[in-house]
Amino acid sequence: MAQELELKYGCNPNQKPARIYVEQGELPVKVLNGRPGYINFLDAFNGWQLVRELREATGMPAAASFKHVSPAGAAVGNPLDATLRRCYWVPEEIGVLSPLACAYARARGADRMSSFGDWISLSDVCDRETALLIKPEVSDGVIAPGYTPEALEILKTKRKGGYNIVQMDPAYQPQELERKQVFGITFEQGRNTCKIDREMLSEVVTERKNLPEAAVRDLLISLITLKYTQSNSVCYVKDGQAIGVGAGQQSRIHCTRLAGQKADRWLLRQHPAVLELPFLETIGRPDRDNTIDIYLSEEPEEVLAEGRWQRFFTRKPEALTPAEQRAWLDQQTGVSLGSDAFFPFGDNIERARRSGVEYVAQPGGSIRDQQVIDTCNALNMVMCFTHQRLFHH
Repeated sequence: MAQELELKYGCNPNQKPARIYVEQGELPVKVLNGRPGYINFLDAFNGWQLVRELREATGMPAAASFKHVSPAGAAVGNPLDATLRRCYWVPEEIGVLSPLACAYARARGADRMSSFGDWISLSDVCDRETALLIKPEVSDGVIAPGYTPEALEILKTKRKGGYNIVQMDPAYQPQELERKQVFGITFEQGRNTCKIDREMLSEVVTERKNLPEAAVRDLLISLITLKYTQSNSVCYVKDGQAIGVGAGQQSRIHCTRLAGQKADRWLLRQHPAVLELPFLETIGRPDRDNTIDIYLSEEPEEVLAEGRWQRFFTRKPEALTPAEQRAWLDQQTGVSLGSDAFFPFGDNIERARRSGVEYVAQPGGSIRDQQVIDTCNALNMVMCFTHQRLFHH
């Protein structure tokens, strides 16, 4: 390993020179293939921290899909049922998936539109099954603590041999102080080392108190994901994976709505009408994902109109009406939601409930906390106050 690594350019091609380096010792990363760039490493290091903390908090292999310094998806290695294997385009010939492969499939499948061209972070040594899932996806690169020889050879075939493969030293610990420059001025702060664990969920402020183990796990996933998401941010989680991340919005209700819309898309992808869409065999994964997104939008005629549907389908499918979508979403339960700062109004809770949210974790501290608690009580939801803000910039 070296002390510094020259990069092709910075955030944009005109920003040169560019490098990553450490002032003492050696870089904790080794480039095994490709030539990662500035944004690649921003995603890689944020993603690595996220999956490392998920691994520690849950004891399960974890994966994250990052785009532009925020996660599009994050997950732990819960097994996939037949429906999710179909939603995530998992080939039958791969067979039984390893826990790490399940984590990656879930992380990539949370918001496939946003994950297009992502950076992948893995908590454990990348195995054959995970590499086979990564191989057909459009991705910029991957970081992991290691790779099996077979997995490494599979990944080296991507992007005509130029796929970015980075190995991270799992023992690396950064200094307690971190610095960055903006406009030639150096900012310094202590690293955000707050430990997110079940103790953070101990203060339940609603009338309904029960937090099932699955909800505890999902709330931890939500909060750890938020710790590495550009603020303001809100994260919906179900079944061990993020299903909707709303990042970088100036208004918290806009975060909640954005993340809720993504969660709704994830839930609706499992509707029988979507699973049975008669795609042409020649349609690739990105085009299928985009077509499904439009099919579920307010303007499905963009892919269903005469002269258009023939580009995507073997026959014209029926539109899934707003009423049918709403009926499907109204059946959904067991979703968990975290927020990186307090909810100022109860409208966030009302919007979250429309996407099946039953469990909420947020810092508290608003002058309208009681209004938010009352809204949860009226909707029979459980809410914890964490007293820990998780802004990330």
